[in-house]
Amino acid sequence: QVRLVESGGGLVQAGGSLRLSCAASGRTFSRYAMGWFRQAPGKEREFVAGIHWSGSSIAYADSVKGRFTISRDFAKNTVYLQMNSLKFEDTAVYYCAARMGSGNYYRTTEYDTWGQGTQVTISS
Repeated sequence: QVRLVESGGGLVQAGGSLRLSCAASGRTFSRYAMGWFRQAPGKEREFVAGIHWSGSSIAYADSVKGRFTISRDFAKNTVYLQMNSLKFEDTAVYYCAARMGSGNYYRTTEYDTWGQGTQVTISS
């Protein structure tokens, strides 16, 4: 089973950038589909971006398209979320998630492994 540890969160002004990292342990990382989700106070956890286990297919929530980029480095067992042109409404705890499978996954219920989350705060 893979274990996930997120890092890279912080406080940044609107319009700025952050890069989140999700380091995975486990020898089968390359077989896992990966996703980034976020949860703002008082709101449900929502899908942000997902990447197929092969890296060949990527999906984004409409709210982040054109601003966020998900990628994975198999050599480092790490998934990244590059976030540019950040907005106040991007403020949330960001979670990395993983599951084995060959599809594309967008729901929290489709993932069975989660990191502890990293706080992203955007000041207006």
